Amino acid sequence: MNRLISLSRRAVLGVAVAGLAAASSAPAMAQDAPEQLKEKGTVRVAIGNEPPYTELKSDGSVSGAAPDVARAVFKKLGIDNIEPVVSEYGAMIPGLQAGRFDAVTAGLFMKPQRCNAVAYSEPVLCDAEAFLVKKGNPKGLTTFKSIADSSDATIGAPGGGTEERLALEAGVPRSRVIVVPDPQSGLTMLEQGRIDVYSLPVLSINSLAKKGGDGLEVIAPVEDSPIACDGAAFAKDQTALRDAFDKGLAELKESGEFAALIEPYGFSAAAAMKTSREKLCSTPE
Repeated sequence: MNRLISLSRRAVLGVAVAGLAAASSAPAMAQDAPEQLKEKGTVRVAIGNEPPYTELKSDGSVSGAAPDVARAVFKKLGIDNIEPVVSEYGAMIPGLQAGRFDAVTAGLFMKPQRCNAVAYSEPVLCDAEAFLVKKGNPKGLTTFKSIADSSDATIGAPGGGTEERLALEAGVPRSRVIVVPDPQSGLTMLEQGRIDVYSLPVLSINSLAKKGGDGLEVIAPVEDSPIACDGAAFAKDQTALRDAFDKGLAELKESGEFAALIEPYGFSAAAAMKTSREKLCSTPE
């Protein structure tokens, strides 16, 4: 009997020691992430396929302001290849937390709630919200509140995105907030009359409007929406990787390469350089 108890105690002690070893090795693995990615030579990044933020081309290559900046920064870290993973905005943070990708570089705007869930870099891209409506704006939709005040107006927005949240906070009933999987679907739904307005950031809406012909109109910026900035997002325990990214990003900003990368897409380098992660993450939603 004593022998059985002794063996049982040894087994419990062995499990405890193994657990402590695993726990102590986890932070070390997180801190080694920059070197691990450098050795692998590839970083998996989530993108939204929403030009001009991100765009996955037919040949599988990825472009857009956010991936272009990420590519330049990761190259400074000795990581030459970006492997894009197209994701809906609502799935990006859960996917990052589950380790399905190493970073999000997709116009994922900083908000306090998101800052609590991920480790953001310093700001990269700044923008405001816009509406795409039919020519003449037949229902007079110029703000999120105007959609709420309408008896039947519907708005299309990315699931889990800023636009969906702003619509709901303005009082638009959930039944009139339509989750749209991608910009092309939003354009099609608007043209077919299945939604009355489609909302995305200004630059994304302007890019989409060019594909829709003369029957559409852009309302920008939306008066009751904030100006927001994104940053590259990393898992909460990947602060070493985030800090390495920040260092490379600061070098890009100082050299002028940052402006050269994002301003052809219509973004302002000065806007991103005038604010900070600390400020954006502490701004009440």
